[in-house]
Amino acid sequence: MEVGDLVGIPYRDEETMHWSRPGWWPEDQAEPTVVHCDELNRAQQEDTLQAIFQFVEPPNEGQQRALHTHKLAPQHRVVVAINPPDGSYQVAPLDRALLDRMIVIQVETDVECWSQFAHSHGFDLQVRQFIAANQQLLSTNIAGFDMQVEPSERAWEMISKLKENCRFPKELEMEVYSGVVGREAAVSFLQWCAERHQKPLVADDIINRWLDVAPQAEQQRDDIQAATMSDLVTTLQARPQLDESQQDNLVAYIAVLPRDMRFGLVKSLLRIPLIADVLCQDKYDSTILEAIRQISQDVA
Repeated sequence: MEVGDLVGIPYRDEETMHWSRPGWWPEDQAEPTVVHCDELNRAQQEDTLQAIFQFVEPPNEGQQRALHTHKLAPQHRVVVAINPPDGSYQVAPLDRALLDRMIVIQVETDVECWSQFAHSHGFDLQVRQFIAANQQLLSTNIAGFDMQVEPSERAWEMISKLKENCRFPKELEMEVYSGVVGREAAVSFLQWCAERHQKPLVADDIINRWLDVAPQAEQQRDDIQAATMSDLVTTLQARPQLDESQQDNLVAYIAVLPRDMRFGLVKSLLRIPLIADVLCQDKYDSTILEAIRQISQDVA
C-alpha cells in the first residue's frame, strides 16, 4: 500500500488544492462500518505508517477521527490487525507512540469458532472432520506474545474513557485494560477498584458527600445497593431532618437507582413523615412522581 492509497490523490479547484476521497473510505451516511487495517506492521515505508498514525488515534471528545483531510463519520469504527514481531513473521515492530493509541488484544486460535466458520463457508467435509479429531493441528503458532504495552498519560486517559462509556464482562475487563496499560498496571487498577466498591456506601455518604460518591453509587451491585438503601432508611428514620442540599443529595441518589429499587426505596421513605414532605415537593416530581404513581397502582 502506498501513501496515496490512504490519503487520496491531490487535485486543484481553482486556486485551492484538495485531496480526493479514497475509494475505500465509508460515506458519511453509510451504515456503520468497520474499517479493517490488516497487516499494519508489514508496511515497509515509514511514510505509510506515519500516514496511518492519525487514523488510528482515538478522536478527542466532540471531534471526528480523521486521515489527512478526510473526516470519518462517528458511526464507523477502526480495527487494526497485525502479526506479532516475535521472529515468526517478516514484520516491523510498532513504536511506543503508535501502540499508545490502541487497545492491544491478543486473538488466539479457537477450534469451535473455526469449525463454525468452516461449516458456514462450505469447507471440505474431510478437512473439517480431520480438524475435529486432531484439534492440536489447527494451528501450531499459538504461543503468546508481548507487545510491550506500558502505562502512560495517554493510556490512562483511554482507560478513563472506557470506564465512563463501556461495560465489559468480567472475563474480558482484565484483557481490555491490559491491552491499554499493560497487565501489571491493569491488575493493580482493578484490585484498587474492587477494594473501593466492595463496601456499600452508607447514609452519610449519600446525604453529605453525594458529589464524591455518585459514580460509585450508580455502579454498585444490586446486593450492595440494597445494603446502602437499608442503611439510608434506618438513618432517616432516626434523624429525618435534612437541610436543602441534603434533600437534593437524597433525591439525586434515588434518581440513579434501577426502576424497581427506586420504587422500593421511595415506598419505604414515604413512611417517614418528614421525608415524605421532602419527596412531595414539586421540584422533585421528575424523579419521584413516577415511583409514587406506581406505588398507588400497587395499592389499588
